[in-house]
Amino acid sequence: MLTLTFTATIIEWRGPAPFFFAPIPPEHTPAIRAAAKLASYGWGCIPITATANGTAFTTSLMPKEGIYMVPLKDKVRRPLGLTMGDDVEIALSISPR
Repeated sequence: MLTLTFTATIIEWRGPAPFFFAPIPPEHTPAIRAAAKLASYGWGCIPITATANGTAFTTSLMPKEGIYMVPLKDKVRRPLGLTMGDDVEIALSISPR
């Protein structure tokens, strides 16, 4: 349904524990919103399959401040040696539920 590839600088969002995200460039927001109508399971979260620097994983896009972010799970991020401030190449796919 929708496939995107982009490079992002990893950010950290602190809650009770730190979480790391790859912000999706804003120019992709309209296409993601359109795809979300068929793929979202609620709360604005959109399930995806993705790769970060070639490592495949599944997760859900998270909306934040008008854009979407790809959560980077520790099991993906740590083996790649990625942390806040690093650039990461992301490819993602959104499919209908």
